[in-house]
Parts: sequence; structure tokens; C-alpha cells
Amino acid sequence: MAALVDRHGPLDIAPADDEFARLCTSIVNQQLSTASAAAIHGRFVDVLGGDPTPDRVLDADEAALHEAGLSGTKVEYLRNVAAAFRDDERRFTREGVASESDEAVVDRLTEIRGVGAWTARMYLIFALGREDVLPLGDLAVRKGIERVYNDGEGLSRAEMREIGEAWRPYRSHGTRYIWAEYES
Repeated sequence: MAALVDRHGPLDIAPADDEFARLCTSIVNQQLSTASAAAIHGRFVDVLGGDPTPDRVLDADEAALHEAGLSGTKVEYLRNVAAAFRDDERRFTREGVASESDEAVVDRLTEIRGVGAWTARMYLIFALGREDVLPLGDLAVRKGIERVYNDGEGLSRAEMREIGEAWRPYRSHGTRYIWAEYES
């Protein structure tokens, strides 16, 4: 890990300014390459006329969202998230989940159709700035750990969890360095 820190410099785990907008980014990014996700996200924001808000997502023209590159399923997921964030009884902001464990937040988020464990863990890291998340559901994290710690040879998730234990209580930071190395 020290070599990765030297190679990539400081990488931050700062919470997003807007938790909802960051969750929308994770949904757009689901199962896409980085380049494709960035292009579609840019067009998505253009259709909304600005950064995502629950009202903008719910009011957006469905055909325009499809033309931006979003599948019907992703439009449904984005609208499900928008409705959940607009509902006063389900608070997903940093303040609303401050006293909850990471797993409790994952459990609440995955009740929303379209938010799976991967998306919920991305939310923990990038929206909430939680520092001790190891998202082994992410292919790049798994491949990166194998590359850095096992010369690219396969490792079980149990072996990866054991590697990640050395990063505790800062596994989100370790994850950022693994992503940086994988993407370089």
C-alpha cells in the first residue's frame, strides 16, 4: 500500500456536497465503463437542466432521458431514488444516517428498487465519506487487489477481506488506492 500512496499521492475520501446527486451518479455508472458513464452522466445533467435533484429527476421527460443514453430500467431506478429522497420519512442524508452503521445504511438503501449492495457501498464512500468500506462487489477493486497483492492471480473474497483488514479502519482509503492503481 505504501508504494501505491507514493505513486498516486494523496487521495481523499471527502463526502459529496450533494448526497442525492452522488447517488444518481452511482446509478448511472452501474455496469458501465468509466468513459461511457461520464458521457451519459453529462447528457443526463443536461436533460435535467442542472445537477440532479429529486424534483428534476421526477419531472424530466422520459424520452429525453432515454436519448441521453439511459435505459428504461435506469430511468426507473433514478426515479425510485428521487421519490425515496423526497419522502420526508426516509432520510438518507449524512445527518439522517449519522448514527447508523454502514450495514444499516446499506440495508435501508437497498430497500429502494435499483439500489443494490454495490451502489449502496459507493454511496457510503462517495456520498457519505465513510472511511472504512471495502466494496468487494466492485470488479475493479477485486482485480486491483489481485494485481497489487497476487501478481494478477485470482484470490477468493475471503483472502481479499483478509488483505483489507490491514487497512482497517481506513479501508475506503485503501480502496481508492486500489482503484487508482487498477485504472493506471
